[in-house]
Amino acid sequence: MTNIDDNIKEAAECVKKADALLITAGAGMGVDSGLPDFRGNQGFWNAYPAFARLGKSFSQMANPQWFDTNPRLAWAFYGHRLNLYRTTVPHKGFNQLLEIGKVKKGGYFVFTSNVDGQFQKAGFEEELIEECHGSIHHFQCVTPCSSYNWNAGNVKIRIDEDTFKAIEPLPECPNCGKLARPNILMFGDWTWIQDRTADQGERLYQWLNKNKNYNLKLVIIELGAGTAVATVRYQSEGVASRYGGTLIRINPRDFDVPAGHISLPFGAAEGIEKIFQAL
Repeated sequence: MTNIDDNIKEAAECVKKADALLITAGAGMGVDSGLPDFRGNQGFWNAYPAFARLGKSFSQMANPQWFDTNPRLAWAFYGHRLNLYRTTVPHKGFNQLLEIGKVKKGGYFVFTSNVDGQFQKAGFEEELIEECHGSIHHFQCVTPCSSYNWNAGNVKIRIDEDTFKAIEPLPECPNCGKLARPNILMFGDWTWIQDRTADQGERLYQWLNKNKNYNLKLVIIELGAGTAVATVRYQSEGVASRYGGTLIRINPRDFDVPAGHISLPFGAAEGIEKIFQAL
């Protein structure tokens, strides 16, 4: 039996014996559902050739300044992603994790840096998810005129594919009538309204403490969380340390783990499948 086989077996035993499941997920979680891999400029440019022609990177485009200087380009970028996420079908790993989490005595919670809403689409409860970078399915005022954010609902963003610019009218704030933007934390962003995410974070904190007070055994399954923006990895390791949980890190490249935890060098869907089959 190889070390990887041993790790799969150990991971499955930890999941089986756990009373509560925390799922932490980065961008790699969505790749197996067919979502673009923005890893490095080349990955971003392959997904968005228009920005390759402009020579703009993902971090340059994911910046609130564009809503001031070129709102039609900004909304083409985010509108295309919104339309894509609405039509994407979550891979079966989502359902397998939900099946595991629903039968745990302490239940499950999700912490994700993804803004795509795929966990909700797969059937995870809205109240049991923290989206630390916000959600593309919620909008806010660009200014902002207030702390209000709202569900995008059926708002459709139409895009001129020749110019890769959104077609007016663009989304507006229902309070002041000015331009709206996604309720997402962008690079260099001082106007993101974080109230919704803060409320989610408080629910996660309460869930963790409740399980700790009842001495419930916690397992953390981390999926597709890289080191470039390491928010999810820090959360996974921090929770494991503070609450005595076992971390199972599933990642095809950045799979190193602190001592005493478990590493599985797979993509998200494959790693979940291997644990699920070994239960």
